[in-house]
Amino acid sequence: MPDFYRIESSERAQVIELTLPQMLDSAEFDELNEAILSTISERKSERWVIDLGQVSYMGSAMLGLMVNLRQQIKSAGGKLVLCSMPPSLMQIFRTCCMERLFVIAKTRDEAFRSA
Repeated sequence: MPDFYRIESSERAQVIELTLPQMLDSAEFDELNEAILSTISERKSERWVIDLGQVSYMGSAMLGLMVNLRQQIKSAGGKLVLCSMPPSLMQIFRTCCMERLFVIAKTRDEAFRSA
């Protein structure tokens, strides 16, 4: 699977930086889904930041993954903050009324303060 994400650890939070192409095929999505969910359950961090600065589009499957990540982190007593969201992606979140589900920060530093 191509590198669609990377994990950075800091004292303030675990950061997942997504670098998604416009389209993911189902096999790539399944691998990404499994890898990220597995990483979250293994790391057991209370604070997570997802940096979306390199993502311009998300289809319904990726939006569903974001909701699953939020739920998994929240049920473990943690907090998830999204950051660096481009305007095109923010519009998708607004259209789907998903901006109400997430804490969304403009920058990674702001996300660290919110996490």
